[in-house]
Amino acid sequence: MRRRKDGTIDPVWIAEEAAKWLDAAPGNEARLVGEMMATSLKLVADGADLGQLKLMNHALKEMRYAYLVFNKYKGVRKASIFGSARTPADHPDYEAARSFGRKLAESGWMAITGAGDGIMKAGHEGPKREASFGLSIRLPFETTANEVIDGDDKLINFRYFFTRKLMFVSHSDAIAVFPGGFGTQDELFESLTLMQTGKSNIVPVVLVQGEGSDYWQRWERGITENLLDCGWISPEDPGLYYIAENVDQAVEHVLNFYRRFRSARYVGDRLVIRLDEPLTDDQVKELEREFKSQVASGEMEQSGPLPGEVAHLELPRLHFHHVRRGFGVTRKLIDRINEMPRASDA
Repeated sequence: MRRRKDGTIDPVWIAEEAAKWLDAAPGNEARLVGEMMATSLKLVADGADLGQLKLMNHALKEMRYAYLVFNKYKGVRKASIFGSARTPADHPDYEAARSFGRKLAESGWMAITGAGDGIMKAGHEGPKREASFGLSIRLPFETTANEVIDGDDKLINFRYFFTRKLMFVSHSDAIAVFPGGFGTQDELFESLTLMQTGKSNIVPVVLVQGEGSDYWQRWERGITENLLDCGWISPEDPGLYYIAENVDQAVEHVLNFYRRFRSARYVGDRLVIRLDEPLTDDQVKELEREFKSQVASGEMEQSGPLPGEVAHLELPRLHFHHVRRGFGVTRKLIDRINEMPRASDA
């Protein structure tokens, strides 16, 4: 990076680098990077103040570095583990978190959690350092990472909660939540809100606790009496989470979500559900009958990739015009797909 005497980056160097990288990048990538550069330049004309510029600069740097780390592990399933930093090592919740992470790692998964103590440290001890990401947040009372993840290349330090949350959500194939306080509830409710509104991918959200605890049962009573009974959430919304009776049930719930289902994306106005094994014609018709409330128009269809898709082109797809609401029902549709007999089961 070439700088002028006053410490600012040489604009000639910026122009030279921009031309070099944009000419080498694929079309869509070059367009998006060019738009980001143009947006940054417009901030000067907009009169953005120093504090605003610092925030956006730090946020972009954090996201860029975090994606650099996570992109080295594409294709590996990852579970985010949330819970209290205050949970002592001899607490049943701590042992449950450690056991959950270990058992998922035995199935080839990695864990994403904070870098502090309590449930976060337990979430690292289970899968161990090599299968763990630590997403640290700078807080006045938490200045160092726990000993399991400290110094690891997969430890990422964040200034802002919102960039840290983005990395949790965007890289999670499952979310496991253990008892905790304000921060834990914030992470849980944000995850549920994003799925409820269709702003993030539907993934299994499993609520886990140590032996002898009824934390989540008491929590759910609040959800039922304060939210559901008052009409503040829809009847299908509690289907977005699952309270496990024990660690083995929690792990089984996560793994079963990917029994046949691989991923889902919108292509235009169609919801495209990618499958590891195709459905039979009768199964497609059965799903269409059971979940007609999810179909805005037309029929459910099964085919190969749709025009414009670039990922997992070898997989079969179930796709239809989605109503873009009632995502708790969409979650049940995925469960139903996974329950249906597969040819490989024979």
